[in-house]
Amino acid sequence: MSLFATLSRSVALAVMLVVTSPAVMAQIAPTDEQRQAAVEIADALRYGHYANITFDEQWSQEAFQRYLDILDGQRAYLLNRDIEPYRHYENDMAEALFNGDLDDAYALYNQLSERNIARVEWLLARLDEGLSFNFDSDERLEIDRENAPWATRESELDELWRKRLKNDALTLALTDQDDEQIVDNLRQRYEGQLSRLRQTESEDVFGLIMAAVTSTIDPHTGYLSPRQSESFDIQMSLSLEGIGALLQADGEYVKVASLVPGGPADRADVLEPADRIIAVGQEDGEMVNVVGMRLDNVVDLIRGPKGSVVRLDIVPAQAVDMTRSHIVEITRDTVSLEDQAAHGEVINVERDGEPHPIGVINIPTFYVDFDAWQAGEEEYRSTTRDVAREIERLKEQGVEGIVLDLRNNGGGALQEANSLIGLFIDRGPTVQVRDAQGRIQLYGDTDAGTLYDGPLTVLVNRLSASASEIFAGAIQDYGRGLVVGSSTFGKGTVQTLNDLSHGQIKLTRAKFYRITGKSTQNRGVEPDISFPSLIDPERIGESSLDNALGWDTVQDVQYRRYGTPETFMDALSTQHAARAKENPNFRYVERQSTLARQLREQHTSVSLNREQRQRELEAQEAEQLSLENQRRRALKLPELDEWMDARLESSEPSDDADENGEDEGMPADRAPVLEAAEILLDYAQFQQAQRMATR
Repeated sequence: MSLFATLSRSVALAVMLVVTSPAVMAQIAPTDEQRQAAVEIADALRYGHYANITFDEQWSQEAFQRYLDILDGQRAYLLNRDIEPYRHYENDMAEALFNGDLDDAYALYNQLSERNIARVEWLLARLDEGLSFNFDSDERLEIDRENAPWATRESELDELWRKRLKNDALTLALTDQDDEQIVDNLRQRYEGQLSRLRQTESEDVFGLIMAAVTSTIDPHTGYLSPRQSESFDIQMSLSLEGIGALLQADGEYVKVASLVPGGPADRADVLEPADRIIAVGQEDGEMVNVVGMRLDNVVDLIRGPKGSVVRLDIVPAQAVDMTRSHIVEITRDTVSLEDQAAHGEVINVERDGEPHPIGVINIPTFYVDFDAWQAGEEEYRSTTRDVAREIERLKEQGVEGIVLDLRNNGGGALQEANSLIGLFIDRGPTVQVRDAQGRIQLYGDTDAGTLYDGPLTVLVNRLSASASEIFAGAIQDYGRGLVVGSSTFGKGTVQTLNDLSHGQIKLTRAKFYRITGKSTQNRGVEPDISFPSLIDPERIGESSLDNALGWDTVQDVQYRRYGTPETFMDALSTQHAARAKENPNFRYVERQSTLARQLREQHTSVSLNREQRQRELEAQEAEQLSLENQRRRALKLPELDEWMDARLESSEPSDDADENGEDEGMPADRAPVLEAAEILLDYAQFQQAQRMATR
């Protein structure tokens, strides 16, 4: 007999199956150390955070709501009556925090834990009935329930979980697993979840409570447990001896926020921002489902010794259904300074049959060999020194301009961004840093002279953050060159790590401002000429994060401009638009971005009918494949038969590139570099014409 045929004919029975005997589990309570740490965190937030925080009833309401969202963001476990005894937190959560009174916050977690464990046992009981699967109803499952009301009856959640179980099974069925494999895989998944739930400790709960408290204020402030203090970053980091990917929680999933330049994942070219990780395996071991698993536990699974292999089951960022996953292998390794070093190349832009050499310097991060620098070594490695060396090499080759590629550069050493600006200007301020007291410290280039005063373009994207934004903003403000690409990340805050009696707190203490007085926070740096991007700013970037600090301004500072790129902007934009219209890679990215956005907006629920689900998936993938093949036809490349091949092929170089790597069969990711060089040549020629006219 079919499981879902049985369930369909016995909905009443399924709905009546309420959890009457939740698993007996020891109640988790706060320790004295955690109570004291809560008081210290409250004081640190009140007296040390950049923002002027008012711990009033409104803050308490927001913090309590945040706690509920962290505990049960999809409204799938708790009933309204479970929450009611704790509604007093809407008025006095701040007071409880400052008094170290965590008892009720723990009690609410214990209530959730009982519901969660009982629900997983309910799922396992359905599997133990030994039923197979049939998917022929017209039902649909709502995907995102974060705005759904809290259920008032157990039967409402039974119905939700009946559909969730059916969806889990259908997802596996669409990967051609038989009934036995589906049951085995689901049992392994649910038993793993149950085991993890039963291993929860007091420190885990304290971390959730403090996450609610700190993330109500800003997304970069957070508590680090003694164990997390050993990590590179509390919310989105793997050890540099790992795969080199920055991760963040996204509902029940863990997604890739960015890749560490030069890291194993970056070199393997198998991950992209916004890809979701649904399972992790070690070497040849079994895959462990990580859907619903806490971020730091996922990090622990992925982290490992150098030379070992980790397998990740990935749902691509562009996929609209969890069935379209694939497994990638990454060999763990350390990220060396050499892997992240700036490096240059020369590409030739053809105009009227004549080649025009343009230099391109890729700067993956702002780095400095601190140990060598502190030891007083004269030849220590740094971004500025390596870029200076590349500039000299490019000048010897007679380039007519230089493109600085800061795409995916997440920042790094502020001193390096500051000194790098100095290669292109002759003294002057570079960035303002404002602390919580309103005091402003001005950083600048104090060295006389410039290393390069020719035409300059800075290429950025949504993953250009922090120090990259300071550099791009300064070049733009000085009129020293053009900024092209897409809007940057918008990370304009500074954090410090402070010790507590128990753990640490990462605290936002200051904010960056450009020399014009404009903040880089939240809005980032807007390019002079925009390129299409596959990175959705609603999913990646500061403005996509809850409670991100806002954009504002301070007083500007005195500085002199080196040029007036805005004089040529209309003409530059017109010529760029004409090229972009005919550029297959640009058209592909623009159409793919539009399609992905439309699919996300339409994809609010999934069909639980196998044939309908298959049709929806095939239609979506056909559209994506069609876009890739339109690009390939325009580039005179062979067309592809599968959508997954399309994703891989669009990010890999063709075999037809010349020694300059300039053929149009290069991946879509190469197009922005080539177009930046075209724009730079336009700019250089306009400048030359202007100089000739004024003689």
